[in-house]
Amino acid sequence: MRILIVEDDADTNRFVARGLTELGHQIVASGDGRDGLFQATEGGFDALVVDRMLPGLDGLALVKALRATGDTTPVLMLTAIDGIADRVEGLESGADDYLVKPFAFSELAARVMALGRRPAASVAPARLAVGDIVVDLDRRTVLRAGRRVVLQPREFVLLAELMRNAGRIMTRTMLLERVWDFDFDPKTNIVETHLSRLRSKLNAGFDTDPIETVRGAGYMIRGG
Repeated sequence: MRILIVEDDADTNRFVARGLTELGHQIVASGDGRDGLFQATEGGFDALVVDRMLPGLDGLALVKALRATGDTTPVLMLTAIDGIADRVEGLESGADDYLVKPFAFSELAARVMALGRRPAASVAPARLAVGDIVVDLDRRTVLRAGRRVVLQPREFVLLAELMRNAGRIMTRTMLLERVWDFDFDPKTNIVETHLSRLRSKLNAGFDTDPIETVRGAGYMIRGG
């Protein structure tokens, strides 16, 4: 899905953008209501995530203006105000769903997917393929040489991140930032533990390990 995020809080914007990108979505981000409306009217989005309070043009006005053009792109509105009247106002402005801050990313992702859902026949699944490994980002499935590999959610994100960067070394710090959203070192072996589990599942029944440990640098899946 191609998703527009209009959120003026930089941390929230980055958090949502990073999480949705990891799920395989294409993200365009804006921090201003007027710019967000301009981006939205350019078209081509499957869903919008719009903050209620924005500089330049607030979220309600943005959605009303968008709907006035006849644009029916689904909108998930974010708000820090937890009140029935505020939710009703947001929905009446043309928003399709409402989510109160603070929120769990898993809930936001599920709501966005529900808003942007299209008949399966018209949606080409986003896939990553390296060697004999195929990852379907929409269906959250992994195949190796045609054999199903069942992974836990974090293992899946870890494998997808390595495959997106096939042929490039991913450092421990990079993986902490992109897979766990840590901007600090937790001083644990969380990366090594998950990689060990991922390798165990991915390599079961195979003689080769596609994940290479580059001593002193990081980890890599070689392209081709």
